[in-house]
Amino acid sequence: ILFPVFVFFLCRLNNNSITAEGCVALTSAFNSNPSNLIELDLSGNKLENSGVKKICHLVENKQCRLEKLKLSDCSITEEGYKALASALRSNPSHLIELDLTGNDPGQSGVKQLSDLILDGRYKLKTIRWRNLLNIFKSCTLKLTFCN
Repeated sequence: ILFPVFVFFLCRLNNNSITAEGCVALTSAFNSNPSNLIELDLSGNKLENSGVKKICHLVENKQCRLEKLKLSDCSITEEGYKALASALRSNPSHLIELDLTGNDPGQSGVKQLSDLILDGRYKLKTIRWRNLLNIFKSCTLKLTFCN
């Protein structure tokens, strides 16, 4: 009797000088079998908006089962937040933790993601932000704020 083997992995590539070009290679590799990736940590890399948009292609993949995405201190601005919110809208069922500490969402980026976390279709339980406590006072979802 053969039993199926399930391999799930965490990919921690934080502080590795990865840029948008590196994100192209990463997403290509991950998209070949996205259902096994459950955690991706790219914190401390200079991904900028163009790199985040590449990562969004992975998040949008219906086979993606990513539960934790860590993008702290990645030089992401409002444009990247909008792309991330759009990707999450297209595949809302798995991501439970999102770390965006140390980035600059702008008002529109905050609105895009706050609309998602207030919508019951999304599994997000924790979003890590920095200095945005007043924006989310009315939110009933557990949020983690970093100082």
